[in-house]
Amino acid sequence: MDFQAGILQDGSPMESLEKQLICPICLEMFSKPVVILPCQHNLCRKCANDIFQAANPYGHSRGSLISGGRFRCPSCRHEVLLDRHGVYGLQRNLLVENIIDIYKQECSSRPLKKGEHPMCKEHEDERINIYCVTCEVPTCSMCKVFGAHKDCEVAPLQTVFQGQKTELNNCISMLVAGNDRIQTIISQLEDSCQSTEENSEAAKRELCARFEALTALLEEKKAELLQRISQEQADKTAFIQSLICQYKEQLEKSSRLVETAIQAAEETGGAAFLMNAKQLIKTIVEASKGGRLDKIQPGYESMDAFSVSLDHLTEAVHALDFDPAEEDEEYFDGEEEEVDE
Repeated sequence: MDFQAGILQDGSPMESLEKQLICPICLEMFSKPVVILPCQHNLCRKCANDIFQAANPYGHSRGSLISGGRFRCPSCRHEVLLDRHGVYGLQRNLLVENIIDIYKQECSSRPLKKGEHPMCKEHEDERINIYCVTCEVPTCSMCKVFGAHKDCEVAPLQTVFQGQKTELNNCISMLVAGNDRIQTIISQLEDSCQSTEENSEAAKRELCARFEALTALLEEKKAELLQRISQEQADKTAFIQSLICQYKEQLEKSSRLVETAIQAAEETGGAAFLMNAKQLIKTIVEASKGGRLDKIQPGYESMDAFSVSLDHLTEAVHALDFDPAEEDEEYFDGEEEEVDE
């Protein structure tokens, strides 16, 4: 952020206000213009356009300013329908924009309180004002001249502060991008789960329609085949649901890490920031290198393998199965039918 939010006390009204002004997409304070969705939630226009582009990849070009489509609100999942103007047809929330301006002015006018600058533990009257490159810790001038760091290489505190803060901001951007990809995968998995259920129901209806034309002799076989479809459906949906849970857990962990990183990035004191920044950056990098979760193969939700072709031959009922290749050779004058598993 461009303002010093760190000067606010924990639990203050201004801090509570700041939390209400955070965009749920970029996790930064809303940037102008701020648009208001039909569900009354707010987004940066740029963030709204990003999720609109992701939800409608084939309905418009990436650089197009006028397009119609739909996307879901990231806060409540309410479906937002857009006209041909796209996100530019959404109404601006001028009230939120004015509140942000007032908030930034208030934050910039607050001076840093005395005593908030970290002091050296070895020299209580000395401020921490340099960074020991050798030991990778902030320290004071007296430690460099007479203390434990007199033989170490040091650097200006502000230089290291800016470098590591930039690195942390880059890590935050990387985590946010990773969260967007995970959310896309979760949506795809949910769609695949729904398609599996729909395809399973369609296969059941087709199978029932075929068995209704046969005699009571087919009822026992029908129940057997229905059970096999249901078992396949249960196995597939259970596997997909487990993947959804794993991705949601990973998304939740990553989101918590993003919140921690954002809080650290808002720290305005260089020394206080550097005391925790390196370990936090290391944690973020390790989290972004985490093991990849499983994915389903294309066509996993298909139930085409359970399609059967029934003929009015009583003697073939007891041998009927989902793969009629051998029965076709024996009973249908050598006619062959290939079934893709």
